[in-house]
Amino acid sequence: MAGAPSSPLTTCVVNTSDGVPGAKIALSLHRLDTNLMIWTMIGVGTTNEDGCCPGLISQEAFVPGMYKLRFETGLYWERLGKTSFYPYVETVFTIQNPAQKFNLPLLMSPFSYSTHRGK
Repeated sequence: MAGAPSSPLTTCVVNTSDGVPGAKIALSLHRLDTNLMIWTMIGVGTTNEDGCCPGLISQEAFVPGMYKLRFETGLYWERLGKTSFYPYVETVFTIQNPAQKFNLPLLMSPFSYSTHRGK
């Protein structure tokens, strides 16, 4: 039996202050409508126990353009009983070749975050 097709865009979250995966973080994927200059939500997800969210978008829906991932980090830290400086984190990026695979990890603590393009 064949598995589900893999998403061309994935993300993983790491809670660097505790050294654990960022599990159960709600996130949303948006694409910029360049005619109206507004963001359109094209998908939602939640990180799993490993901090990953695989299936964000299908290959067919993944077209060149500007995208953003919004991570609801404030709710995550609140569940852990911690305060956070960032109520959410948004990463904006441009896709020129949707045939490639993209992984956008988020490394975070209550008062900092970083991200990069992985494969």
